[in-house]
Amino acid sequence: MTEATSPARSVAAQGLSDAMAAIHRRGWCDGTGGNFSCVLQRQPLRLLMAPSGVDKGAVPPEQLIEVDGRGAVVRGEGRASAETALHLAIVASCAAGAVLHTHSQAGTLLSQWALPLGQLELSDLEMLKGLAGIDTHACSVRVPVLANDQNLERLSALAAPLLPAAPQGLLIAGHGLYAWGDDLPSARRHLEILEFLLEQRWRQLLLGAIAPAPTA
Repeated sequence: MTEATSPARSVAAQGLSDAMAAIHRRGWCDGTGGNFSCVLQRQPLRLLMAPSGVDKGAVPPEQLIEVDGRGAVVRGEGRASAETALHLAIVASCAAGAVLHTHSQAGTLLSQWALPLGQLELSDLEMLKGLAGIDTHACSVRVPVLANDQNLERLSALAAPLLPAAPQGLLIAGHGLYAWGDDLPSARRHLEILEFLLEQRWRQLLLGAIAPAPTA
């Protein structure tokens, strides 16, 4: 049996295709936005990804590509996203099994708003408990925020030292959220949790501007 038709690859490909379709339905990767990967094997490294420039909500499993540890396509048709370099940095720094990148309105807006601080703080919300290692709402996490850069090697080098301490997420200003996990299900959970928290933070800022909190 060839690697291309192995049961493990088929399961991974179906899972990634299904995850991308679900994320697209949420409005988090409209048009050709977003890029998504999962690790097929570690040695040598192989990532399963959607090809660049396609509607991520309509990529069947057989159209996914494989890339190596240098970001070169080793199987399938199409180009790898330039942002593959950041996927590879996250996999290397965090031992991630999957990386999911979205272009949601909340992520794009808040990443620009928080860029001068270099981080976005999220605190005191029950949904924080959906992130790995957190068991109480009475805490805060700080999502790193980096300026966008078309030089992905340079951007990845800047991101690398921030990744191990990041709460399974990184924001790129004006571009959106990268979320990851040990495997595809945990990456998808972290993505959904962080997108919820970003949406809540944006609405909180808006509410504070138009209707200050009541006082006792």
